[in-house]
Amino acid sequence: MNVRRSAAVVAVLAVTSGMGTGLGTGLGLGPASAAFADDTAPEASTAPSAAPSQAFPTGLYGTTDPTYDGVWRQSLTLLALDTVGEKPGAGAVDWLVGQQCANGAFAAYRADATAKCDAKTPLDTNSTAAAIQALAAVGGRDAEAGRAVRWLKDHQNEDGGWGYTAGGPSDANSTSVVIGALAAVGDAPEKQRKDGNSPYDALRSLALPCGDGETGGGSGTKDGGAFAYQPDKKGGLAANADATAAAVLGSLGEGFVVEAGRGEGKGAASFDDCAPGDAPEDLAHNGAVHLAGALTADGYLRSSLAGAEDQPDHGNTADAVVALAAAGDLDATGKPLSWLRKNYGVWAAKAGPAAYAQLVFAAHASGGDPRDFGGADLVAQLRETGPAGDVDDYSSVPHEDTAAGDEAGEGLGAGAWWGIGLGLVVVAAVVGFVLMRVGRKRPGA
Repeated sequence: MNVRRSAAVVAVLAVTSGMGTGLGTGLGLGPASAAFADDTAPEASTAPSAAPSQAFPTGLYGTTDPTYDGVWRQSLTLLALDTVGEKPGAGAVDWLVGQQCANGAFAAYRADATAKCDAKTPLDTNSTAAAIQALAAVGGRDAEAGRAVRWLKDHQNEDGGWGYTAGGPSDANSTSVVIGALAAVGDAPEKQRKDGNSPYDALRSLALPCGDGETGGGSGTKDGGAFAYQPDKKGGLAANADATAAAVLGSLGEGFVVEAGRGEGKGAASFDDCAPGDAPEDLAHNGAVHLAGALTADGYLRSSLAGAEDQPDHGNTADAVVALAAAGDLDATGKPLSWLRKNYGVWAAKAGPAAYAQLVFAAHASGGDPRDFGGADLVAQLRETGPAGDVDDYSSVPHEDTAAGDEAGEGLGAGAWWGIGLGLVVVAAVVGFVLMRVGRKRPGA
């Protein structure tokens, strides 16, 4: 999840700095007027904005550069703390609200939150939808959440979904996080339609057939029941575990936080078999069947990055636990939870607050105690990443990572993965720019 999002943010920032792309990576960067709409009203937030400064932002969780994930990690942190009954400091909520543009949208991070948002502000649906879920959870921010919801509704695609940027081709992850945002404010996602299509129609178009009631599909393909991130250039669908975990939650109308026991009774069909229908609940069931089958014998999901087939993906594994619990397959959460308890330590310490939040969501959804996760207190570790905290001593967290190709966590730190994402996007940007210059234009959204 984080690598794809980082690449998407880098691409958006590249556009706003003049690199101009027509990416074939599914980021769908369209005309600037659609994705980066100028503010047409004065800033309405009542929260104080951070003064322009080179110092680290006051009120922000985490200690790494927030350029690509500031709003995302802050939102997940606030949600995770609320989930366990912890109240974040007012400064943390004010920081998030201060990042909002007057039109309701959020960018991944605005270094100068006092500056007016304009056509160069890289607004995105993921940051906006995550912020909505956080603001709805902490309470008292209905006006800000409402403006953000209106912005998302105004930028729904004709197929019913959303892309990372407004007007970009719909993808499973973005559509699902928006569904979670709509549900968080009490809106019915199925009633949010564009040209007759709801978000569930967009997700249905990205689901791979699960076969005739057989695990992995009647055709024998191991990808049956999965969701694709986006169709490829020829319209084909490729299974993606990250997109599948997100789409299972989206298809069930769930956000990041799934209450323990919520999935009970949803597994009407055996998780040894596919569900035959194409209702959202059926597709969620089939996605869970795929996720359970994609777990390794040790219980983790492998990284989907090229050349890293045997490297565990801690974040996607945690997301899969939440998805499996939401779908009702609690039995399948046992192995991944056990693996995460033994191996999350160095990964989470490097990745920061969003990683701890994902683990809190996983423990909570499965009925576990985030304060006793393999003997460790995830909540305390998350709070240590707060504005006044820094994690210098990793000795209190597990770091028993022994999976192939992984000596300590993911093998590469978060900064290295950002670099990989940036490199991939730059290559794609060059190709896309050439294609745009020779006349291939995408119709305006």
